[in-house]
Amino acid sequence: MKPTLVLVGRPNVGKSTLFNRLTKTRDALVADLPGLTRDRHYGNGKVGNKSYLVVDTGGFEPVVKDGIMHEMARQTLQAVDEADVILFIVDARQGLTPQDKQIADQLRKTGRKVWLAVNKAEGMARSVVTAEFYELGLGDPMAISAAHGDGLRELIDVVLGDFPEASAEEDPDHPKIAIIGRPNVGKSTLVNRILGEERVIAFDAPGTTRDSIYIDFEREGKPYTIIDTAGVRKKGKVTEAIEKFSVIKTLQAVEDANVAVLVLDARQEISDQDASLAGFILECGRALVIAVNKWDNLPEDQRTRIKYELERKLSFLAFAKLHFISALQGNGVGGLFASIDKAYSSAMAKLATPKLIRALQLAVEKQQPPRAGMFRPKLRYAHQGGSNPPVVVVHGTSLEHIPDSYWRYLEHTFVKMFQLEGTPLSVQYKRNDNPFAPKDPVIPGRTSSQPGARRKPKPESKVKVQSRTKKR
Repeated sequence: MKPTLVLVGRPNVGKSTLFNRLTKTRDALVADLPGLTRDRHYGNGKVGNKSYLVVDTGGFEPVVKDGIMHEMARQTLQAVDEADVILFIVDARQGLTPQDKQIADQLRKTGRKVWLAVNKAEGMARSVVTAEFYELGLGDPMAISAAHGDGLRELIDVVLGDFPEASAEEDPDHPKIAIIGRPNVGKSTLVNRILGEERVIAFDAPGTTRDSIYIDFEREGKPYTIIDTAGVRKKGKVTEAIEKFSVIKTLQAVEDANVAVLVLDARQEISDQDASLAGFILECGRALVIAVNKWDNLPEDQRTRIKYELERKLSFLAFAKLHFISALQGNGVGGLFASIDKAYSSAMAKLATPKLIRALQLAVEKQQPPRAGMFRPKLRYAHQGGSNPPVVVVHGTSLEHIPDSYWRYLEHTFVKMFQLEGTPLSVQYKRNDNPFAPKDPVIPGRTSSQPGARRKPKPESKVKVQSRTKKR
């Protein structure tokens, strides 16, 4: 069991920078902007033989009673409840502040072991920079620099000194589900409903979620990882640098996931941005489930209009299961997981080569590819070339002359025969070389007709024999 190390401190003291340094990743968004991190962010780290789970938290404002800062403080206190070790981060450049004292008093009440780290101490004398922080009464402060990595090895050795070395763990092999959609369509509300707790901040304002939050959980004995993502607006409306980074994190989460749940807002029109997001998911080859949220108490005429728009604008997603839900009330959320499980199993399916060859033969017997000139392309055999999405590789001759419509026919045939649901399938071809095709003409005096080829030198013994003949 890994110890849980929770980073706590007021805004903009370098917690996310330290999180990235301890996890050796760039998972957390980092910028010189207070309040950038809002939700709890989990990551795995290892220093020496000690493995640990590190939790990044938003800037802690213990005296705020409402608004987004209050929600951030609630998230921080929940992380503190889960902590084995609390690492209190303060800023060496700003010195001791009244807010640091309030946070120290709050942490002291938890009864947990708290370590004090003085960040941004690069280029400063440690004894001088830590002197004023003894006033907090949390033991010896340790000077570090998260940006430069100074003092981190000593810090982890001291903080985790009482914990045993963790045994090696296998990489998780379970579904990763990314929740995708435009801003304020109810993604975080859906994540909280699935988890059954207020795990991420759900606020009635666009842009509340800024980072991609990975959360492991179990449902009916099965492990899952769900990824709450930031909303993605049209490219032309994204002007702030922070929002651009949030969009990049969201797109990376789609590529990292096995199944994407596209959340749509039933109280708004199905927009081009929804279709654009769906197109990106399809381009990545990820399995897909569509959830139309805020379906409760919707007038019948509006429900009819939404269904018509879904058929008209998202007809290219016919392979995906469609669910009408209310994340706030919980209606229809349970049915999502049957489709998610089926989409995941289809995306990771192992297609046996004999069955693929038989399916290819049946498809060709039913409909042959069109002729290309005097000859007809021949499809000889097929095998699986990958998964998530499933890839079928077809071998044969003159396959480059087969039109796209016939490849789509083969895709639909394979999907139907192997009963794949909720995932796209890709068919690729590999052309066999024709042994009777005319060879390239050979140019006299050259060993190869290829331009730039070097002439093969004559053997040295033959040159000597010719010179002796001339002397006689």
